[in-house]
Amino acid sequence: MHFNHYGGSAAQLATALINLCREPGGRQDLVRLRAVLHEHGIVSGPLSAEQGAELAEWADQLRPVYGETDQERQIHIVNVLLERGASRPFVSRHGGRAPHLHYFPEDPDAVTRVRAQTAAGLAHVVCEAGGGRLGRCDRDDCETVFLDTSRNGRRRFCSLRCANRVRVADHRARGA
Repeated sequence: MHFNHYGGSAAQLATALINLCREPGGRQDLVRLRAVLHEHGIVSGPLSAEQGAELAEWADQLRPVYGETDQERQIHIVNVLLERGASRPFVSRHGGRAPHLHYFPEDPDAVTRVRAQTAAGLAHVVCEAGGGRLGRCDRDDCETVFLDTSRNGRRRFCSLRCANRVRVADHRARGA
């Protein structure tokens, strides 16, 4: 499944931000946080500890969208995120590019841009794919979230490793 710029890359940024912030020490690791932002096209100057804390808090707010099976609840959460994170959309032609939508000011700080872009990205995924593509790993002790870009949209695990652990445990339970 392919999403537009705001849907795909912005939802991937949201996913990466959530997963980084759930790792031990990830919430305070400004070097890794900056690398995640850079990897997803958010180029900014150095991040302050305050900005890092704001982004970690934002990741906590993004997390409930993933794995939410009640579509009305998921839509409500996304609408709250849009209200908190998005500025008024506008058409931009910066850098000589063709007209395109922006969900944040042209020169935003990293926190403003991440909030606006991730809220818009999750909204696009919910609208384009019904939200079921925003998953949470089915392994009981795994908290990883993922964006399901598989053809059939039936991904259950964050990784092959988690899928194999569940299959092995199921096999052992049947044989015991």
